[in-house]
Amino acid sequence: MHRAFLHEAIRLSIEKSQAGEGGPFGAVIVRNDEIVGRGWNRVTSAKDPTAHAEIMAIRDACKNLDTFSLAGCHLYTSCEPCPMCLAAIYWARLDRVCYAATRHDAAAAGFDDRRIYEELAMDMDRRSIPMTQDLHDEACQAFRDWLKNPHRTPY
Repeated sequence: MHRAFLHEAIRLSIEKSQAGEGGPFGAVIVRNDEIVGRGWNRVTSAKDPTAHAEIMAIRDACKNLDTFSLAGCHLYTSCEPCPMCLAAIYWARLDRVCYAATRHDAAAAGFDDRRIYEELAMDMDRRSIPMTQDLHDEACQAFRDWLKNPHRTPY
């Protein structure tokens, strides 16, 4: 059954990129053998660098299921997820990922994430985008308040 879902992700990647909606990437999220979310790359059409297929599928599934947790769901994607999408997959608590093309295949087509993987492996003070920290104590007040909030939803 999982090949049918992977075929749907690939179909979305081809159809939507040919329609000019973005790059050639598609994804579907499945729960109990039913597609609950679809996504395709919309980076250029939405003018949003985070509008990757996996992110869009996660957003669609969460909306359709009225939840922020996709535990119990599987992601089928036309290509190995990039670092941003991989992080979102963990935040969404997906149970499994099945992909078709690799990140090396994507790099050969001009979608190279190698620099991001290299940057993530570096200490912050060696990364190409400078990062500084300030107002630590003030910012931590939000966390102290959160821990005391009786209405918080743990995640």
